[in-house]
Amino acid sequence: MPARTILQLGNEVLRQKAKPVSKGMRGLRKLADDMFATMDNAEGVGLAAPQIGVPLQVIVVDAEDVRMAVVNPEIVKTSEPMVEDDEGCLSYAGFFGPVSRYQSVVVKGRSLDWKKVRIRANDLLARVFQHEIDHLNGTLFLDHVADPDQLQRAEADDEPDAPTRGA
Repeated sequence: MPARTILQLGNEVLRQKAKPVSKGMRGLRKLADDMFATMDNAEGVGLAAPQIGVPLQVIVVDAEDVRMAVVNPEIVKTSEPMVEDDEGCLSYAGFFGPVSRYQSVVVKGRSLDWKKVRIRANDLLARVFQHEIDHLNGTLFLDHVADPDQLQRAEADDEPDAPTRGA
C-alpha cells in the first residue's frame, strides 16, 4: 500500500468530473488501499481518487470513528442548518478557510464488495463526505470560500485533530 502523490491546486484533473466505477472493476481494492495509505501519510480525514490523479468516483474517509471507502457516492439527503467551519484540503496544503456545509447528510453508494451502502453523517463526518464528493465533481473547497481574503495559512503547531486537517 504505497502512498501516492497528492495533486495540488492547478492540476487540471482536480477540475474534471470523475467517471462512475463499473461493477467488477479490476484494481478497485488496490486503489482504495493506496488512497488510505496516502490519506494517512498526509494526516488527512478524507481523500478522493482524483486527488491522486485517478478520475474515478471513489472516496475514502476517516472521521468520527468511521473509516471506509465509498464507490460512486452521492448525497441523497441534506438537512439544515448550514454550519460554517474552517476547512482545508490536501490538494491545497497549508491553507484553510471558512466553508458553509450542511450539518447532516445521507450518502449512498457502494462498498468495495459492491454492496449498497447508505450512511447518515453529522458534523465533521458530514463535512468530509461533502468535501470529498465535491472533488468528484471538480469542485474545490476554495469554490465555497466567499472571500479569498479569509484564507489563512496553517501554523506548523496546529493540532492534528482540528477540523482544518485536509480532506
